[in-house]
Amino acid sequence: MSKEKFIESISKSYTIAGASIYLGAGIYEGEILAEAKVNLPLRMMNRHGLVTGATGSGKTRTLQLLAEQLSAAGVSVFMPDMKGDISGMVIEGIVNDKIEERAAALGIKYSPSGYPIELYSLSGKLGAQMRATITEFGPVLLSKVLELNEVQSGVLMILFKYADDKDLPIVDLNDLKKVLNYLSEGAGAAEIKMIMEKFLRLQPVPSCARLLLSNNKV
Repeated sequence: MSKEKFIESISKSYTIAGASIYLGAGIYEGEILAEAKVNLPLRMMNRHGLVTGATGSGKTRTLQLLAEQLSAAGVSVFMPDMKGDISGMVIEGIVNDKIEERAAALGIKYSPSGYPIELYSLSGKLGAQMRATITEFGPVLLSKVLELNEVQSGVLMILFKYADDKDLPIVDLNDLKKVLNYLSEGAGAAEIKMIMEKFLRLQPVPSCARLLLSNNKV
């Protein structure tokens, strides 16, 4: 396919009548072609999408680009930001040579600006109180938020399973602490140890089980 045909094909597929989100420009044989603009209709942004690529390929920056344009269009965006990669968009960026070079290649005028954000918090102390309970949050996502290692994550999963089996609601972090104390130092320590011993008869000892059985502490 020639360069002209490539530009024509991209333009035909991604030129949108009405409000749209600009994603970038097509690349032909390693060259960025500013004329081959890739846009998505704003009305389609409530559908499912997938952003994939290798480490450092620009996945996070693509999400930031989407969030900024949606915000500018008056559309609220909820984004879990575990590592704090996106929250910096509240501050106006700083222009440098690389940004200006990229903007020139895309044929756009770059004007740095900040966007309004609201941080959410499980406890409500470091941001707006989330309306989700700890149980709804789940052990996998909570492990990532707390940056737990493999052993600690395993213990947390056991804790959630125990609470679920016993119909113990874990609404907030205080409930989580109570269940944790009960199973590690309280009357529940003996019970969880008995359950673990039955489990260990069936399969090899996982590291999280050894931790509970040896110390009865997390």
